Amino acid sequence: MLNIPRIRFRQGDQAIPDVKQAQISSPFRGFPRLNDGVCRRCGECVQHCPTHAISLDPLRLDLGRCVFCGDCQALCPRQAIEFTTFFKLSSDRREQLVIASGINESDYEKAAFRARSEIHRLFGRSLKLRQVSAAGCNGCEMELNACSNVNFDMGRFGIDIVASPRHADGILITGPISENMAAALEDAYQNTPEPRVIILAGSCAISGGVFEGSPALNRDFLDRYPIDLFIPGCPVHPLTCVNGILSFLQR
Repeated sequence: MLNIPRIRFRQGDQAIPDVKQAQISSPFRGFPRLNDGVCRRCGECVQHCPTHAISLDPLRLDLGRCVFCGDCQALCPRQAIEFTTFFKLSSDRREQLVIASGINESDYEKAAFRARSEIHRLFGRSLKLRQVSAAGCNGCEMELNACSNVNFDMGRFGIDIVASPRHADGILITGPISENMAAALEDAYQNTPEPRVIILAGSCAISGGVFEGSPALNRDFLDRYPIDLFIPGCPVHPLTCVNGILSFLQR
């Protein structure tokens, strides 16, 4: 028994002390820097993008569609698209996820969230979420599980994943939302007490990802209810998720 406190003392606090100032090293791909001035409109990046996340005239990249495969960067000889390791990609507006040329990480972070005092007032001290895997591949689901690991320790901020929507303040959706999961997702939402929030995590949840347009999907849920937070990634990184929720709560 005495060994347990000795080990804890020797190991110390293993949690990342400041998740907002944390660093992620390569090969992680995060915020893309676009340079429309050097783009020669060859269309190679558009042709090879598996989710149609890139558009030309002007050059833009949609983080809500992007699966961060890096093919566009590898194909472009002029480096018109370059992925950085900046991980604060979340926003409370879908249109904010479309990155234009010349936008840098600082500009994006400043504009990503609007001041919503009611969100901080209602959920600023504690946010409990029911996670719904709506036909996900389990990539985003595993990364969300990692948010509770000792290094990220999302629970120290009062943010937890709960077992029942009746114990939750909102739902966190992963996956492209298949026809078979549409009713279950609706049930989870209806059983979440008001006021409630909806968070989409991952490219599949935000846009359908590589499954967009599939007849096996039923994304009508997203047309019926407003979405409060978008967390891009494929899969989402735990630091992207934690920072996104904290910024959403104005923490």
